[in-house]
Amino acid sequence: MRSFVRAAVALMFTAGAVLATGAGAQAGAPDTRDAQDTYAGCRSGYVCIYPGASWNGNRPEATYYRYGVYNLNNQIGTHRVFNNQTGGATVQLCTGYDGVGCGEKMPTWTYWDVNLTPINSIRLAP
Repeated sequence: MRSFVRAAVALMFTAGAVLATGAGAQAGAPDTRDAQDTYAGCRSGYVCIYPGASWNGNRPEATYYRYGVYNLNNQIGTHRVFNNQTGGATVQLCTGYDGVGCGEKMPTWTYWDVNLTPINSIRLAP
């Protein structure tokens, strides 16, 4: 019985050391995903727009990668906007063309189901 208890204690200390150092632990908050991850058809580093308030079978209708302002065309009604950028990059929805009248910054690894009818541009920023 003593050897069983010693073995259990040794195993407990070993497991504790692994957990304390983080060795082998890769799980974490969604914003720690690496640059090779794709979610719902949206590649890492991109902002994706889907028709309707769904993932549309993992098929975005529009994707944006580079920082800057993009004018939108024919985006009417509710759409899902997904920020799958990395490194804390944000996206803003703007009521005017050329990035005028921008609202709240959407953080990485976030999606909003939003009426894009009054939205005329989006701004991607680091």
